[in-house]
Amino acid sequence: MPRSRLAPSAMVLLALAFGAAGCTSSPDPVATDPVPSASATAAATSLAADAPIDEARAFFDRVNSSYLDGGGATDGRSLVDNLVAAGFDKADMQVTSDTTSIGREADSIQFSVLRGEDCLVGQAGSTGYSSQVAPVLGTGDCLIGTTRTIDW
Repeated sequence: MPRSRLAPSAMVLLALAFGAAGCTSSPDPVATDPVPSASATAAATSLAADAPIDEARAFFDRVNSSYLDGGGATDGRSLVDNLVAAGFDKADMQVTSDTTSIGREADSIQFSVLRGEDCLVGQAGSTGYSSQVAPVLGTGDCLIGTTRTIDW
């Protein structure tokens, strides 16, 4: 006898649950990004000289990732030219050679931009793109070892 009383109660609960589910609206609408303001758009396309290093790195990464994801070349000159086009000062940059010590194409290129006491360091090549912020070396440079002269 208790079973017969329990079954109708369970059925009512299930009916209410399914009924309530059927009355709900469609899934939550996908949130859309608001239209960027003029200052947000400017921030996305330029970097203030006094921007904090974390903001500078985010911009550095956007510039490099956009270029590389769009099929940009990973030779040193192309990487430097892309950064110059984005507003970085070529005089503050270093880049490693496009070739190895035995004349083969380098698997990856490292490049940097000096920003005060910090360096934005990027690497691009066969393993993809990565970056980091590093302190300026005692030499005043960002990269260790021999780098390519940026004379173009």
